[in-house]
Amino acid sequence: MLRGARPRRGAALLLAAAAAASSSGALDYDRRGGGGCGDGSSFGIHVSASSPLRRMLSYAAEGILPGAGHLLSPGLSPAEGFPIQNSFASASVPPTNFSNQSSDGNSDDSKCCAGCIGRNTIAKAAAAVGPAVVNICSTQDTHGWVLEKSIGSGTIIDPDGTILTCAHVVVDFQSTKPILRGKVSVTLQDGREFEGTVLSADRHSDIAVVKIKPNTPLPSASLGLSSKLRPGDWVVALGCPLSLQNTVTAGIVSCVDRKSSDLGLGGVRREYLQTDCAINQGNSGGPLVNLDGEIVGVNVMKVLAADGLSFAVPIDSVVKIVENFKKNGRVVRPWLGLKMLDLNPMIIAQLKERSSSFPDVKKGVLVPMVTPGSPAERAGFRPGDVVVEFDGKMVESIKEIIDIMGDKIGVQFKVLVKRANNVTVSLTVIPEEADSSR
Repeated sequence: MLRGARPRRGAALLLAAAAAASSSGALDYDRRGGGGCGDGSSFGIHVSASSPLRRMLSYAAEGILPGAGHLLSPGLSPAEGFPIQNSFASASVPPTNFSNQSSDGNSDDSKCCAGCIGRNTIAKAAAAVGPAVVNICSTQDTHGWVLEKSIGSGTIIDPDGTILTCAHVVVDFQSTKPILRGKVSVTLQDGREFEGTVLSADRHSDIAVVKIKPNTPLPSASLGLSSKLRPGDWVVALGCPLSLQNTVTAGIVSCVDRKSSDLGLGGVRREYLQTDCAINQGNSGGPLVNLDGEIVGVNVMKVLAADGLSFAVPIDSVVKIVENFKKNGRVVRPWLGLKMLDLNPMIIAQLKERSSSFPDVKKGVLVPMVTPGSPAERAGFRPGDVVVEFDGKMVESIKEIIDIMGDKIGVQFKVLVKRANNVTVSLTVIPEEADSSR
């Protein structure tokens, strides 16, 4: 036989065997070993072949490399198969994972690593909260004439029928005195309708609690922690935009502490979650949900004529508001009469450039203005003071001062401030309750 003819004959046999295997289904394989997520870990391929195919492969291997027939010994039973280690065993990209393919061709929700989003992640989050989302419709009528109709959303937070929603959906704050809209109708996802009663509403936070009386316990949603959110986290918004019930949109968190002053809103200082979820009229009061199916905010508003700018009240703030409702029947907010500004190293450096007498501080809260006749003025605060301690605790943000005061009215607080030329002064301030109309 000519030199090289035997290897060529063996190669031809291998090709014929492979073609026959692929067309007849005589060859089967499955992936074994590590790998995944493109991490470059090695894997192996376990191949099973019928007895005739194994004999053909054995002859072919013998034709290419004399004495190699034992590598493909047909001594294995048809159910066992034989391992093939090839140069692709350490390839960085694994072959298609057929085990994740269902009979109908749709892949399952397996995740390649912790923190990854599966194909059903958002759907599961929406399904966890969806049954607790309701449509709220309220009307105000006089002598049978409907003067105004408000449509919004809400979330059942207790199986007894306690619903969280927006105040502007159920209360008219346009007049000098808040007026409860006439009839509040609540429609559940399953189509049942109830008449609702507004228990409490707060105009500054735009949060209200509505109660219905079901005959059986209702599906309710779990509350999460908005403090754990980060810019870029995925969130899901549910509600009834334009009366289209059971609507779900998704997006990311754009900002976790958008100030009310940034939005041109006066009055009591508030912070919002900013997202790019699609929000429209009717979404007000609906839940903002994390990927664990927990409520992390209450959708309250969007910027008109702007896409991707929607805002929600953080659930951590909502929980405190609901606690105030239960404890006081309203939200009690202490008022000092101070305009305050959070300091950071860049602002401090700029202020020191403008005035060499600015106190040597690394953090704190600047007081640029004091309201005449306020508790702060009576306590001795001056414009330019830097609050470094409040009630014995070091502070570096307005939020920390608000959290320390809580709902305490008429209680003395010791405050340590730094003034020009590093003068340290101790003050005692007694907060009053904020005027709801202010």
